[in-house]
Amino acid sequence: MTRYVALLRGVSPMNAKMADLRACFEDQLGFTNVKTVLSSGNVIFDCSARSDKALAKTIESALETHLPRGFPVIVRKAAYLQQLLKTDAFAAFEIEATAKRVVTFLGEAHKTDNLSLPIERDGVRILALQGDEVLTAYVPNDSGPVFMVLLEKTFGKNVTTRTWDTVRKCAVA
Repeated sequence: MTRYVALLRGVSPMNAKMADLRACFEDQLGFTNVKTVLSSGNVIFDCSARSDKALAKTIESALETHLPRGFPVIVRKAAYLQQLLKTDAFAAFEIEATAKRVVTFLGEAHKTDNLSLPIERDGVRILALQGDEVLTAYVPNDSGPVFMVLLEKTFGKNVTTRTWDTVRKCAVA
């Protein structure tokens, strides 16, 4: 069995109950050792090894069928996230103490030929692209989620973002 992390985009306590997500993963999909982390669409589970993309499609289909609404899903192996944390790509950059460190998970390959990093705008710094993950730092301000606008403009909407601390919690759950 392989340990996976499903990262659902757009989940909040207002639109999905974690118990319902767990039940879908266990009862409908047959996954084991299912846990949710926080209330923002992080589901950790065990199942037989398969590709992240195929697994994401299977989960999306089950969510659409068995919950009041569906959510886009990006899947990563827990071991992959553990390795991402171990390498700590943020350490290579000078980041303000008040800055939030976030990882954006890309749902599909992106052309990066003309991408020159870092990109800095309005207190947001897209620092690096590491595999299918984007490392960003931003200082929270009154302008709201400026970092999400910049990330979506650069990488499209088939992404989901988690704080570095949330990635850590998911990787070890």
